[in-house]
Amino acid sequence: MTTKAEFIRKKHVNPMDRQSVGDKFISVITYIVYAFFAFVCAYPFYYIIINSISANNLSERGKVLFWPMQVHFKNYERMANIPGLLDAAKISVLRTVIGTILTVIIAAFLGYMFTRDTMWKRKLWFRFVAVTMYFNAGIIPWVLCMRNLGLNNNFWGYIFPMIIQPFYIILCKTYCESVPRELQEAAEIDGAGTLRVFFQIMLPVIKPILATIAIFAAVNQWNAFQDNLLLMTNRRDLDTLQYKLYQYITQANSLKALISNTTNSSAILAGLQTAATATAIRMSVTVVVVLPVMMIYPFFQRYFTKGIMIGAVKG
Repeated sequence: MTTKAEFIRKKHVNPMDRQSVGDKFISVITYIVYAFFAFVCAYPFYYIIINSISANNLSERGKVLFWPMQVHFKNYERMANIPGLLDAAKISVLRTVIGTILTVIIAAFLGYMFTRDTMWKRKLWFRFVAVTMYFNAGIIPWVLCMRNLGLNNNFWGYIFPMIIQPFYIILCKTYCESVPRELQEAAEIDGAGTLRVFFQIMLPVIKPILATIAIFAAVNQWNAFQDNLLLMTNRRDLDTLQYKLYQYITQANSLKALISNTTNSSAILAGLQTAATATAIRMSVTVVVVLPVMMIYPFFQRYFTKGIMIGAVKG
């Protein structure tokens, strides 16, 4: 007769102990393969970080591979001395915040409206929006159009061209179609209008897809620099962080001279001229650009998988 202690021991036995030798071997191989792919994905970020804080001469020669050597943070101190870098960072943060909020709201509203039978010619408008995913006029007509609309040398030139994204609208539309219509019908019976149903009923329900779109939109806005290059021809005060750093990455020698000119002591000047290298500049700039996105992503991760799966396949 089985005692209570034996029953508890059998109940809490490790599932691995019940597997055959072949199953255990497959499990071990699976863990090794996934660990390898995790290492392959994480190592480039780790490599960039350790090279940005290691001795520049060793980093230039490719000696820093697995751990930092002769750790220092002078590369980041020098970057802080770049004229206009702080203002450019403010512009990047501002365009990312405003652009992301507007993109999410418009994608959610249009996606919701395309699911309503009461919308006039909704199928026609949806196809009209979706076709822009596959066809565009090109860069030159786009620039001419932005100039005719008065968006060149204007901060809103960063925002308006990017707030309507067909892919995000399709994700929201598919997600809204998975929401039971009874919720909307109940609110409409109580007298709620279209906007009230959208803001009070739909938005709280579709949070996962909104978080997913927010990640995509924020990364696109944060990394964008081509619109800065093409539109902001006479407004250097509207340069973004990415565009300014892009200039310095492609002109590493100019950056070295610029950083050297910001110092006062001749001894420090000589040290900076010999220490600043193209590799150190590229690594430090990459960390500055990538780190904010890496810090924000964990807060949205729990919504990301659910949102992209349900938004991509109708439930």
